[in-house]
Amino acid sequence: MLGQLTHWYKNRFADPNLSVLFLLLAGAFLTIYLFGNILAPLFVALVLAYLLDWPVNYLMRFKLNRTVATFVVMTLFISLAVFAFLGVLPTVFKQGASLIQDLPVMFNQAQAFLVTLPTQYPDMIDPITIALLVENIRAYILESGGFLLSHSFSSLLNIAALIVYAILVPLMMVFMLKDKLTLTRSLVKFLPENRKLAVQVWEEMNGQIMNYIRGKVIEILIVGVATYFVFFFMDLRYSALLAVLVGLSVLIPYIGAAAVTVPVAVVALFQWGFTADFVYLMAAYGIVQALDGNLIVPLLFSEAVNLHPVIIIIAVLVFGGLWGFWGVFFAIPLATLVKAVLNAWPSREQLAHVNDA
Repeated sequence: MLGQLTHWYKNRFADPNLSVLFLLLAGAFLTIYLFGNILAPLFVALVLAYLLDWPVNYLMRFKLNRTVATFVVMTLFISLAVFAFLGVLPTVFKQGASLIQDLPVMFNQAQAFLVTLPTQYPDMIDPITIALLVENIRAYILESGGFLLSHSFSSLLNIAALIVYAILVPLMMVFMLKDKLTLTRSLVKFLPENRKLAVQVWEEMNGQIMNYIRGKVIEILIVGVATYFVFFFMDLRYSALLAVLVGLSVLIPYIGAAAVTVPVAVVALFQWGFTADFVYLMAAYGIVQALDGNLIVPLLFSEAVNLHPVIIIIAVLVFGGLWGFWGVFFAIPLATLVKAVLNAWPSREQLAHVNDA
């Protein structure tokens, strides 16, 4: 058995560039898997630095040096972030608290509706089944409420950490943007010499990751704002909260859109019932989702995403299970990375040529 493994290793990893690529990928995977929570601020800073690198490079075309361009871009970014936290988040939190307060009323209305079903359809629906269903829903709500309450208290303990992150992340972003070339050269010095395949994979992935992050942020803003206007003009309750959820749902391809439709439909149903307003809202919401899938996504990700939908869903499930939110966010780039590695992996003929040499 050991001899077979040794023979397989010699045949597959005879090329030192291939060994270096494998070791770098394995090292990166283990580092993120073992220290992902500790390095979360670094990942946030890297993502945002990738996002802001394009406007920095654009300003440098006007003969501004990188330090000045970084200062201008970071000032605008921090101003927008402060506006979002002070102008948008309070409304979202207020509507979220209002929704939590209204949940018992919604539950009572749903319970009253379910109780009438056996009377309306005695041959199809069993009253005992309805009673068990109502009891299970009540128990689930009570358990969820207790979890949310305990989670809220634990979140209060992390406020100090969030304040520290709010300071550290912008600082790291400034240095990453301002000293990009210096940091890149310093990192390259620590890499092994036989890194031809690793450089090939990185060059293929670098532009795609940048395009993906920029496109995903633009998609979140477009979908969230468009959905908010639809909900606001149709006077749907909790419009800001639901619009934020719809905007963030684009982070999870296919699955997110289906999942966020449930709370939108439930809120609209309890507000209007099965009326024309409910139908109009769901139709307008469906148009936004259709435009996102058939117009916005092809325009933003035509070059960054070239994967089959089944592969994307599998990537979301696998990487989301491994790394949570960041695994979901980078599911498509990570799947593209796997594809790039497979494309760069030498064929049997190339490996045989290396062995003969």
